[in-house]
Amino acid sequence: MKKYDVDVVVIGGGSAGLAAAIVVKKAELDVLIIERDKELGGITLQCIHNGFGLHEFNEELTGPEYVQRFINEAKELKIPSKLDTMVIEFTPDKKIYAVNKDEGLIEIQAKAIILAMGCREKTRGAINIPGFRPSGIYTAGQAQRFVNIEGYLPGRTYVILGSGDIGMIMARRLTWEGCQVKAVVEIQPYVSGLIRNEVQCLEDYGIPLITSYTVTKIHGKDRVQGVTISKVDRNFDRVIGSDKFIECDTLLLSVGLIPENELTREAGAEISQMGGPIVDNNLETSIEGVFACGNVLQVHDLVDLVSAEAKRAGLNAIEYIKERLGKSIGKKDYIKCISGENVNYIKPDLINRADLSKDIIFTFRVKRPDRRLLIQFKDENNKIVYKRKRRYVIPSEMIEIKLNLSEQQIDPDCKTLEIEVIPRPEVLIEED
Repeated sequence: MKKYDVDVVVIGGGSAGLAAAIVVKKAELDVLIIERDKELGGITLQCIHNGFGLHEFNEELTGPEYVQRFINEAKELKIPSKLDTMVIEFTPDKKIYAVNKDEGLIEIQAKAIILAMGCREKTRGAINIPGFRPSGIYTAGQAQRFVNIEGYLPGRTYVILGSGDIGMIMARRLTWEGCQVKAVVEIQPYVSGLIRNEVQCLEDYGIPLITSYTVTKIHGKDRVQGVTISKVDRNFDRVIGSDKFIECDTLLLSVGLIPENELTREAGAEISQMGGPIVDNNLETSIEGVFACGNVLQVHDLVDLVSAEAKRAGLNAIEYIKERLGKSIGKKDYIKCISGENVNYIKPDLINRADLSKDIIFTFRVKRPDRRLLIQFKDENNKIVYKRKRRYVIPSEMIEIKLNLSEQQIDPDCKTLEIEVIPRPEVLIEED
């Protein structure tokens, strides 16, 4: 078995992994990218639509154009990568075991690990739709790869279940290819993707969006012949008598994404209810020296934000190696972040009390859309540490707030920090 020693190993060679590796390399540390695909770039390579790069490069790019800039920079910096290589395990002492066809089983000893494995789509098995198992059922991302990379059309007439961003983008893409998208069906009473995609991908092309409905049966034995959709109530139970049949030969599923954390879980890291690892304000998991960023931590709506978060993870890994590795710093003392009213989750999950004087970036999503709101941070004694107006919030758009908690005069002995999004009282505070 071949063995290697590296300062930092980045697991995943997509937009997050590349951005993190570049930061580490510029700090003159050895870094290695391990990618299970045959090329760097990740899922962004198949996203040929524009809308990328406005934050990172101040210009609008397609997905391949965006990630190619990171690939080019990684090549200029001569960052090594092991492609077509599957990581099968990493341990708390930061040993990585991987396998590929050229070297077989390999062992890599790292000083720090950055997790950037991305996420995967939920499949039919996750939502339990009755019916046979005919051909013609795909996830939206799978169909995107067929059309944009492989050059195949999965079908001619479509129903798309779920109004996630990939589903809406594929509705437009398939329409461009001459296919008929009969409906995008969404179980929630509101669109689950970005508003701009609802407008540009559905409304501009006259594609119906049917909210508060879901697919309750798939018809066809050898090939999809149609689907039955049914209205749902507030508890998402089927409303009797509301069934409608839509004829189609293909069903695309855009029903959510799951962070790829099987390796993280097996290594013993704590996992949050949302599927990503529990991290502190330095993006460090419960395993010392193991950091997480991008969609493996939380599902982002913009790849630019993935890259920004990955750069922070890279800087934190550098700081860990140069300042904390091998030193006894005692047990960390944390403040726990709690999701309050209309908050689905919050990152970081923990705040290191020693870092209260540093700028901390909080990211979170709401549970439901609303308008004229107040975002509040408060301690366990209901003392409001920070508040901010917001005109509107929707679950599909991640909210990011940068705070220096010492400047907000937080009690350094507080144990919890609750974040809530509540109806706005008429008080004079600065408009968002």
